[in-house]
Amino acid sequence: MKAVVYEEPFKVAVKDVEDPRIQHPNDVLVRVTSSAICGSDLHMYEGRTAAESGIVFGHENLGIIEEVGSGVTSLSKGDRVVMPFNVACGFCKNCLAEYTGFCLTVNPGFAGGAYGYVAMGPFVGGQAERIRVPYADFNCLKLPPGEEFETDFVLLADIFPTGYHGCELAQVSPGETVAVYGAGPVGLMAAYSALLRGASKVFSVDRVPERLAKAEEIGAIPIDFTKGDPAEQIKEQTQGEGTDKGVDAVGYQAQAHDASHEEPAIVLNTLVQTVRPTGMLGVPGLYVPSDPGGPDEHAKHGQLLVSIGKMFEKGQRMGTGQCNVKRYNRQLRDLIIAGRAKPSFVVSHELPLEEAPKAYEKFDKRIEGYTKVVLHPALAGAAA
Repeated sequence: MKAVVYEEPFKVAVKDVEDPRIQHPNDVLVRVTSSAICGSDLHMYEGRTAAESGIVFGHENLGIIEEVGSGVTSLSKGDRVVMPFNVACGFCKNCLAEYTGFCLTVNPGFAGGAYGYVAMGPFVGGQAERIRVPYADFNCLKLPPGEEFETDFVLLADIFPTGYHGCELAQVSPGETVAVYGAGPVGLMAAYSALLRGASKVFSVDRVPERLAKAEEIGAIPIDFTKGDPAEQIKEQTQGEGTDKGVDAVGYQAQAHDASHEEPAIVLNTLVQTVRPTGMLGVPGLYVPSDPGGPDEHAKHGQLLVSIGKMFEKGQRMGTGQCNVKRYNRQLRDLIIAGRAKPSFVVSHELPLEEAPKAYEKFDKRIEGYTKVVLHPALAGAAA
């Protein structure tokens, strides 16, 4: 089958790779109809992880079940399903507590697994024609048949739940003010989720005009951090108090306020300044245990100089960690079906699998409006 394969920093290719097969009775094989490119894929693409040549990318996957293992009970051939990027067993201590992003079974020695991502287990990615899904009864979310809501539903694999997770970590409640740092796909989903949860004002902080315009379209207040300290800009619009809650949807590749260089801790530290005393911070933005491309020796080892003293002084609380997609994806699916949510507003391009190398290059350079790309693999002779 064809798949998007990592070759070296800043280079992926669409190549023939081994077809997946049923390896355990609880597996299913899915013909992939949509697979999105994620900002975290760019970390591998840029060579900032330990990704080795040959890894198949893709952890945001949707498709049609083609083959069902003998132990699968709730799924059938022909079912349309979307899979959380977290691969989870469903029965370990963390899964039972709904912390499926930190499954203790699927990736021994590491809390959590994912498709097509370095250090996250042996699970081949879905930017391919087919994908094997383990623990399928638990990991597959059924969708209505047909093609309706395709680009909305594929976002249930990661960025819509992840944006919502940022708001959950910060415990965003109706009537509150929220600052979301980052207006990339996850940041826009966090701002959107804050509005869905009833926030009275949502500030969206970024420097890319197209992203800020998209934030304004959904009802957020755009803040361009290159035009002045974003914390001060937000305080001017909150009677000097700051916001009730804040979300870091940027992570370790944060840019300095003048956008001249990376400053990994700047978003966390600016959020501390932005959020009022006793407010809460949600951090779904990715921070890594090591970053070979970090701007200093501390950053290279995943260590940041964070204003913990100011956090303590202000009595702030912070929640962190990758999204437990299973906790949210059913409810968010049903919001989409009911017409209450349409997350596909973030999708800038829908392309065939063969155009993945070009899409990665343009997405990485943030050019030509490339923000969220959905790839549509096509199998010769496959049913539409």
